[in-house]
Amino acid sequence: MTAEDVGEQSGAGGLLAILKRGAALSAAGVASVQVIALVQTLVLAHLLSPSEVGVFTAGTVLTGFVVVFSHSSLSHALIQRRDQVADAAETVFWATLVSGAVLAGLLLATAPVLSHVFGNSQVGQVAAISSGTVLLTSLLAVPDALMQRDFQFKRRVIVDPLNAATFAIVAIGSAAAGFGVWALVTGYYVSVAVSVIAAWWLSGWRPGRGRFRVGLWRDLAIFAFPLLLESVVERAIEAGEVVLVGHRLHTSALGNYRNGRRLAFLPVMAIIQICSYVLFPAFARIAGERERFRRGFLTALGWMWLAVIPASALLAVLGEPAVTLLLGAQWRGAGQLVEAMCGVGVGYALMSVCAEALKGAGRPQLINWMTGVGAVSAIPLILLLLPHGLTGVGVALSISALATGLAGLILAGRVVGVSRGELLRCLVPALLAGVIAAVATGLLEHRAVHAGARGVAPGLALIVLETLGFLGVFVLVLQAISPSTLRPLWSAARRG
Repeated sequence: MTAEDVGEQSGAGGLLAILKRGAALSAAGVASVQVIALVQTLVLAHLLSPSEVGVFTAGTVLTGFVVVFSHSSLSHALIQRRDQVADAAETVFWATLVSGAVLAGLLLATAPVLSHVFGNSQVGQVAAISSGTVLLTSLLAVPDALMQRDFQFKRRVIVDPLNAATFAIVAIGSAAAGFGVWALVTGYYVSVAVSVIAAWWLSGWRPGRGRFRVGLWRDLAIFAFPLLLESVVERAIEAGEVVLVGHRLHTSALGNYRNGRRLAFLPVMAIIQICSYVLFPAFARIAGERERFRRGFLTALGWMWLAVIPASALLAVLGEPAVTLLLGAQWRGAGQLVEAMCGVGVGYALMSVCAEALKGAGRPQLINWMTGVGAVSAIPLILLLLPHGLTGVGVALSISALATGLAGLILAGRVVGVSRGELLRCLVPALLAGVIAAVATGLLEHRAVHAGARGVAPGLALIVLETLGFLGVFVLVLQAISPSTLRPLWSAARRG
């Protein structure tokens, strides 16, 4: 299906059908990725030490940072493009390929610096060898963007699960064979290479169908620059977190940080990825219809919020015992980080919907205000709370994410035309229900159950029961204070 096909269908409810299908396919793909990631994290936690995981995290700290220069921002510009798509794709391809090669070389040259920063020579070795993944990743920019632009969900259903499975199989196999930190490096390389092959095969795009045009690159770059700035600041903050934790604490704490961060993001990012993948192209198509855009924004925000609030509340009260039981006592710090990061998912949910709405409305420059809030809050808060260990880091990240999400809500509300009263009616009921259910479950866990202090099997069984109890309280409270919030859910369940 091409973008033109979508345009023809979007008038008479066709777009809604496409979005429902896309959300369902995205859900299947993202769910498989999250399951694989969870299993991989659990298995590797028993094969690798926190220090080994920490060395890999430190060695690849700049890899994700430089990838944004050669991939994500121009991809968004290509998705939003309405004309000269073939030339735009060719332009993006060569721009990202050249920048990827240059940045890979710079990363290789600066690898020794990381050894000095973290006081570990192996960190620099990991950084040097991993630098080539930047060039590989740049090859994904055009195929990924064209598939998302045309509402082709092969990326979510095939490429992403294949990437996750490849990393898990290679990394676990290599770790079991005793390769240590190099098991993660090998898995990283192979998974990126497999993703590139799959994306090119599935998208059907090949270079040479258009031509590189400097003027077109300039137009794409103007649209992409605010998004580039957002990504750079976000990655810089993540890099700062890694440097501070690894330098001020220890590489073992950095290993706990990496696994804790991954586990904290698993449930909420699954929800966000399912929705955001279809929201940007959908919002871009209805932005000219103000009332339709307003209703679509509120609907997307309400559904995202209804899913993220209970997931985040559960992390706040059951994160530490669950992680300790699953990974082992040496990973208790990761569990403490998971609980303290409970606010990050809430903030990211707001950021996601608001950012997609602003991009769809052609106002990506406003995202820089959100970026600014995150930039001025995250690192100072981490510095302030770092003496409290990983718990302090998690609290700092939660506060920063919530502040950034609220800033996005204010900006997007003005652009879309949503009043504060509408936003409060959309958000407050689920938030109140989540807080009440979390308090009840937390009191039960800490005063009576103590699941984390029991054996693995009985402890996990108790956590499952506590989760079911939490969900029961959440639904009952929400039904009591705002029956209309759950009505679409019950209707969808009956239709299903």
